[in-house]
Amino acid sequence: MTTAHIDKEWQRFTPSERIARFAIYLCLVSAIVWSWQTVEVIPEFLYDAPVQFADMFQRMVPLDFAFYPEAIHAAMVETLHIATLGTLFTLIFAIPLALLNAPNITPSKTLNWVAQFFLVSSRSVNSLVWALLFIALFGPGMLAGIMAIAIRSIGFVGKLLAEAITEVNMGPIEALKATGASSASILLKGYWPQIMPAFYSIVLFRWDINVRESAVLGLVGAGGVGVILNDAQNLFEWQKVAMVLVSIFTVVIIAEAVVIQIRNKLI
Repeated sequence: MTTAHIDKEWQRFTPSERIARFAIYLCLVSAIVWSWQTVEVIPEFLYDAPVQFADMFQRMVPLDFAFYPEAIHAAMVETLHIATLGTLFTLIFAIPLALLNAPNITPSKTLNWVAQFFLVSSRSVNSLVWALLFIALFGPGMLAGIMAIAIRSIGFVGKLLAEAITEVNMGPIEALKATGASSASILLKGYWPQIMPAFYSIVLFRWDINVRESAVLGLVGAGGVGVILNDAQNLFEWQKVAMVLVSIFTVVIIAEAVVIQIRNKLI
């Protein structure tokens, strides 16, 4: 009596998985083709772009270095103030929402969904749109920029902070609860030591992002160096435009280096 030997060929994906992958790829390609068809590209402008770019670059050099102490420096300091104050105001709203969104602190599903709604609403609207809304409320200037940065950052900081809270080790928390510690003591002695590195990283990273976003808020009148950039562009003063762009690039690099040094010291 003999038994039939059946050779089985190993396959990475099952037929249903291959069909699903093919369907996903087909949808992606179709979306790209459909999106490209809706983009109105004027061939004449596209072919002429290298020449126009070279002409603009020639107009930008040499840089107008005298324009920096004249107008850019004060506007750049204002930009840093907008980013810093906006980040600090963010914490006033982001921390409570993060606590409400963390199920191990707030077990109520309703409160979790309410906090999630505000966090999603915050980060779903671009900073420039928030700036336009606050300009309509407060008028053009730094206050509109600060509020735009603050409201836009709530969703980012709150979501990442809530995830950090959710992932803490519950052993120390349970031990504190067993001793009858108060809620404030549990937060300060149980949760805070575990989420402190993540908290500092999130806040510093968001401040770094806000420095970049604050630089363009002035394009819609929300203060900062963007106002100077917009005025120089409107007057076709390309040497001043180049000086503003170089200043923004330099400040962003310095801010990145500062964030790295502070993170290394605190964490």
